[in-house]
Amino acid sequence: MRIVYCLILLFVLEACSQVAFTGRRQTQLIPIDTINSLSFSQYDEFLAANNTLPPEAPEVNLIRRIGQDLVYAVEVYYKANGMERELEKFNWEFNVVESEQINAFCMPGGKVVMFTGIMELAQNEDAMAVIMGHEIAHALAHHGNERMSQMMWAQLGMSALDVALAERPQATRELIMTAAGAGAQVGVMLPFSRKHESEADEIGLYLMTMAGYDPTEAVPFWERMGQAGGGAPPEFLSTHPGPERRAENLKRLIPKAREYAEKYPVPQSSRNKG
Repeated sequence: MRIVYCLILLFVLEACSQVAFTGRRQTQLIPIDTINSLSFSQYDEFLAANNTLPPEAPEVNLIRRIGQDLVYAVEVYYKANGMERELEKFNWEFNVVESEQINAFCMPGGKVVMFTGIMELAQNEDAMAVIMGHEIAHALAHHGNERMSQMMWAQLGMSALDVALAERPQATRELIMTAAGAGAQVGVMLPFSRKHESEADEIGLYLMTMAGYDPTEAVPFWERMGQAGGGAPPEFLSTHPGPERRAENLKRLIPKAREYAEKYPVPQSSRNKG
């Protein structure tokens, strides 16, 4: 039995990695290619099943422009830190769904969905960069894989993913998609832990600042998010830190975000090209 435990421990240690920007250690048990393949497939199904705006829509053009600015900042940081190969794990795509829901998500591999409801609440491009940076950060930090690994360990044991898919395909796919960023119900966000949400806030703030957006907009935006819906906050905030704590954390991180922008200068973004 001791040998089995040692083998399991070795397996977990080999699956450990570090989160970009924060350096936090995490465990990823799911092969990137596997979770990305399932994520991309589900993303396409989601877009087909919802009122996805056409590429020529102004909202889509805006979100894709901001998204590319943030991805450019990612590339600058990763290349400066010798992490170019990590960029191969992402295939970024940005789309908008017409819905009053105050929601957004990014699935493993960089597949982003913004709802028009949250875009209206954002009110300006800097606030939209706050949202986009937060969602992109979830993908960069592989929060979906980490969450999926935890859920598989708890519910499926040490079964290999391909075995789990063969023996319990529906349950396993639902598990994967919940961890990936979309629940069984359309538009329901994955309840990431507060640790993941705070980490996404931090990384997202660094990215938006590097990309040339105003980090001070993060605080009033999340305050508006906290006030949306009256007494009941949006589903998007179900596991996020409270507005007061979030505002305090973001204010504390703004100087560090500006240090990142100075250390990793990003060439003039498309946002400023007129």
